Amino acid sequence: MRLCIFEDDGYANLLPLTFLRPVYDLRCGINTLREKITRAYPELEVVLQCRDYLTDVMQETYPDIPVNQFPRDNYLMVNGRVLFSTALKEAIDLSREAIYLNKGRLVAGVISSRYLPELLEKKTSGLTREDFLGFRVYEVDAVFLDYVWDFIRHNSEQIEADFAWYDKGGEIEGDVHYRAVMVNVPNIYVGKGARVRPAAILDTENGPIYIDEDAIILPNATIIGPAYIGRGSVIKSGARIGGGTSIGEVCKVGGEVEDSIIHSYSNKQHDGFLGHSYLGQWVNLGANTNVSDLKNNYHPIKMYVNGEWVDTESIFMGTVFGDHAKTGINTMLNTGTVVGIFSNVFGSGFPPKYIPPFSWGGADKLEEYDPDKALDTARVVMSRRNVQLTPNMKRLIRYLFKITRSERMW
Repeated sequence: MRLCIFEDDGYANLLPLTFLRPVYDLRCGINTLREKITRAYPELEVVLQCRDYLTDVMQETYPDIPVNQFPRDNYLMVNGRVLFSTALKEAIDLSREAIYLNKGRLVAGVISSRYLPELLEKKTSGLTREDFLGFRVYEVDAVFLDYVWDFIRHNSEQIEADFAWYDKGGEIEGDVHYRAVMVNVPNIYVGKGARVRPAAILDTENGPIYIDEDAIILPNATIIGPAYIGRGSVIKSGARIGGGTSIGEVCKVGGEVEDSIIHSYSNKQHDGFLGHSYLGQWVNLGANTNVSDLKNNYHPIKMYVNGEWVDTESIFMGTVFGDHAKTGINTMLNTGTVVGIFSNVFGSGFPPKYIPPFSWGGADKLEEYDPDKALDTARVVMSRRNVQLTPNMKRLIRYLFKITRSERMW
């Protein structure tokens, strides 16, 4: 039996974060959704299903895993938009062919090799319950991440769950300066090669702190748990990292951050507030960029999602930054703002609450960002972290520029 992690059509409500990746490669807690699923079935070989236009880039990213290729075998299919849990694993019986639903939505399926030819026909589109008619059906409890704010809402509990799964509390494998302050050491993990410098504070009174390998916490930084600091990331001097924050690999973060997710390879080095927000990869926030995450009237916040305004049913929501988005110094962003991929936002005043992909400008005017210039900047930015902008990624970016052009008809 193999494990296939698949996408459904719900990826569209998670744009712009899912333009350059499948939904299961988004982070919630310490791990991505994909990592939570694969760790539950370490004995199964993995196959990944995704949108057709992501195939080449995904195959580059995971050269040892079949992408949109299905070797003949029996399969456990798992929806990549589900927060996988031990309880869900216990509810799935690998010995019988069946599908598992939650309120009509496809959570998982155990599929024999005899159904494989039909499955192959569906591989380039999101899989749904209708693709598995005739199978025995079981209802299960499952948590779907339907919108970006669901990731933020579940992030604290997922940091705690992932921390418990790793079971490394109290292990200090890195270098913690004797003048650093650690509150409740059994709730702290410091990985190999990580360094915590003098006067840094790790406070786990409200939840654990996981500092991954080679991360650096500079002097006078404060981290409040639950929090995750990813491999090779740097927390700048004087930074205030509040609870519910996940910072992925190779990021540089300063200023004030709370209840936010920074996927990886993104920078918020300087002063400025970031709250209840999600940053994709290769994002750079200019000095004193400030994000509002609460209206003055304390009313629920609406966000632009897949062509319409959707009520988040929360009074807290900041900004969603697509991959390669940039802000200039002193940029102000209103509650519930969405910044598209490869957008460059700057200038005085509040820009629109929805900024389409490949936009250039701010409150006064937005114009189209030339894709050649966007690609050149991406190449330079990525090379600074020894990451190559491959021909497949270039083709993907040009394709995304083309299919989003209608959004830039100002």
